[in-house]
Amino acid sequence: MRRTWLTICLFLSLSLPVMAEEIQSVLVADPFLELHTGPGEGYPVTQIIERGEEVGIVKRRTDWFLVRGPRGNEGWAYRDQLEQTLQLTGEPVVFPKADISGYRDHTWEAGIMAGDFDGATVYNVFGSWSFSKHLAAELHLAQLLGNTSDGWYATVNVTHTFVPKWRVSPFFSLGTGIIEVNPKSALAQTTDRSDEVAVVGVGLKAFAARRFIVRLQYNGYVVLSDRDDNEDIDEWKAGFAVFF
Repeated sequence: MRRTWLTICLFLSLSLPVMAEEIQSVLVADPFLELHTGPGEGYPVTQIIERGEEVGIVKRRTDWFLVRGPRGNEGWAYRDQLEQTLQLTGEPVVFPKADISGYRDHTWEAGIMAGDFDGATVYNVFGSWSFSKHLAAELHLAQLLGNTSDGWYATVNVTHTFVPKWRVSPFFSLGTGIIEVNPKSALAQTTDRSDEVAVVGVGLKAFAARRFIVRLQYNGYVVLSDRDDNEDIDEWKAGFAVFF
């Protein structure tokens, strides 16, 4: 199980920066659009698409876009040149920049975090959708790896970022979810446990570079069990996300 979660985290860290944008078609307005073999100026130009032809945007990697031409040919185009194209309606095309101005106006985040959950190691993947400049809904899924037991949790949170235009900004979160604890074989007499949790968190997130955000967070959990007393748990974790 531990290897599985480490594989998932590695896959996310490699794939998140190249997540696909909403696929759309545009018309070339310049005399031609240059297509490189890869996402960078160091890759050679092997194809061009002429004015008036339609291209489809497949995905984005920072300021480079993989596009598909009318004959199915694919290549990478730079954002500055691609912004000289037109929408099918004839309106100009504008793409959010992969810099701090894009960070201030982004809608989605996805990332990974790791840390300590009451003495156990926690690996956490999350996604976030901003429905206003200050407020976002987040989904967190985590694997817990301890000496005497393993487990997992899933929470849904509402997060308030105090000053979203700052490069480094504090945030506050409030949410609820479920946690399951699975004792290891040495404690076979103890049954698996599944409980609801309430969570309050505080942290910092900072724009790092391109589309990357660094995130530090503390969460306080109250396990709402049917036993005599509720259980309080502290969690500290750090990680990164990409925005789009």
